[in-house]
Amino acid sequence: MELLWFALSKDWPVLMPIAACSVLLFAVTIERVVYYRRNRRDVMDCVNSMERNLQHNNLQAALNAATGIGGLLGEVAADGIRILHEQKSSFERHFDITTNLATRRLERNLPVLGTVATVSPYLGLFGTVVRILLTFGEMSKGGGGGAPMIMFGIGSALIATAFGLAVAISAVALNNYFHTIVGRWEEDFQILKIVFLTVADQSRPAAAASAPKRVEI
Repeated sequence: MELLWFALSKDWPVLMPIAACSVLLFAVTIERVVYYRRNRRDVMDCVNSMERNLQHNNLQAALNAATGIGGLLGEVAADGIRILHEQKSSFERHFDITTNLATRRLERNLPVLGTVATVSPYLGLFGTVVRILLTFGEMSKGGGGGAPMIMFGIGSALIATAFGLAVAISAVALNNYFHTIVGRWEEDFQILKIVFLTVADQSRPAAAASAPKRVEI
């Protein structure tokens, strides 16, 4: 505790950047957890509520079902139904744009975690070097102090490194966890895409059969 109190009272200027990184880490974590939980939906519920209406070409009922599901998944499903109705021939390209934009919303602020994970160890190392230099400077002015003073100075210096590593490890773990969640959302988007493409493929033979046949002379 004495080392910790000494580091906080004497080295707070070099510990402040690490503390700022920890605040950013906490803020991004809370924001992302709230966002993911608010938008979490079961993709199978979404598919089951739309698939029957899509197979009967009742796009309005399918759109109402997707809107009722809500969340980001419901928004993507509703956009997919609109694209299926308005631009069926180029559905895949336009739906990919929709899912990419949705993925960008899912990945919002995650680069901050990557930056914190990269910078925090260097900030901790910087704080350690500064404290060691100050310790040697105080020893040279005081005319000694011996091994106990050196060990105390090095011990307090390592607190900055430990603090920086703790923040960096937490940032890496949370960043990987959130990207895993984003990956699951992308898989859900692909399931919706397969459902829409299946419906589009099923409607093409009927359209082709109803088209007038060309009579050759």
